[in-house]
Amino acid sequence: MTTFLQLHLLTAYPASNLNRDDSGRPKSVVFGGSERLRISSQSLKRAWRTSDVFFKWVGANVGKRTQLLGDKLLAHLTKGGMPEKQAMDVAKSIAVCFGKLETGKDKSPTSVMQLVFIGPEEWTKAFELADQALKGEKIHPLASSVLRKADTAADIAMFGRMLTDKKSNDDATDADEEKPSKKEKGDGGKRHQFGREAAVQVAHAMTTHRVVTEDDYYVAVDDLNLDEAGTSFIGSLEYGAGVYYLYACIDCELLVKNLGGDENRDLAKDIAQDALAALVECAASVAPRGKQASFASRAKASLVLAERGAVQPRTLAAAFLKPVTPSDGAGDLAESSIDKLEKFRANVDGVYGPCAEASAKCVATSSRSEGTLAEVIQFARDSIV
Repeated sequence: MTTFLQLHLLTAYPASNLNRDDSGRPKSVVFGGSERLRISSQSLKRAWRTSDVFFKWVGANVGKRTQLLGDKLLAHLTKGGMPEKQAMDVAKSIAVCFGKLETGKDKSPTSVMQLVFIGPEEWTKAFELADQALKGEKIHPLASSVLRKADTAADIAMFGRMLTDKKSNDDATDADEEKPSKKEKGDGGKRHQFGREAAVQVAHAMTTHRVVTEDDYYVAVDDLNLDEAGTSFIGSLEYGAGVYYLYACIDCELLVKNLGGDENRDLAKDIAQDALAALVECAASVAPRGKQASFASRAKASLVLAERGAVQPRTLAAAFLKPVTPSDGAGDLAESSIDKLEKFRANVDGVYGPCAEASAKCVATSSRSEGTLAEVIQFARDSIV
């Protein structure tokens, strides 16, 4: 039976622009008929898995998301004394196991077309093959011998990866993927079998209340041009502030499986526990780095609620269909958001039955303190058995 760990967080950010759209505005969403500020799940996951907090918990058990494995292999081979043309051929033969290679005129021929999430064991295997080639051995790289369906990369196990056999995911069907191109080297047509289903689902964070973005009109003055009146540069920057609700759901059994639990469950369990600890602490204290130099909008969650059980998970976002307003409760948007979330949770559980067998939480607002983050982290770790 699958055990689900669900996380609900409320975090108050002051003036900020943590996650921008293509025009530079803070991302937004209309919910309950009102515009809210939004932080995309992609932005959140990127910030978490590249943070010092994440590294503190999982150490070297992380993947590398890159197009440049082939370029690194080429540099390694030429540094080892292999002639450049031969090194190019060897690097390409290994890199193609991870995806189709660039063919553009201004592109590196050893680069993979798509960003690929590469696990530590896969990275090591790729360079082992390069070292064999440096010794003069014949190598025959195959996707099935380099790629893995499970490994010790905590971030890949959590957030998943997609490997394709076609240039574009949008143009490929399942039937297409079963028929690799005749020009495909080795068994590259089997790459899609080594994708990883994400064990962690992360929702876009959004404010619990209506938000209208504002403009920051700013100027810059040339320190050495004091004789000329006025400014050297004029610009504007949009920003907003609010209390964000964030939801995440973790399939604990899938997490262990993705970490190699079918072969070495004890090791997989240890890494999975550290991964959940990292996720909880990151979600509570790590934000995207967008415009932090301008706003220093660093914050810690006002509420961290963790739930564990085998019942079908559910988000509590509907608690905020009616936007929280300053007139609610004592006028503290964080406190009012916590109250609405807890009331909605109780109402849903009253109708559908309890969604969790156990829970833990910590609260830190201007008027109250309850529990500790360390207790919630331990609760999350205990979800892996």
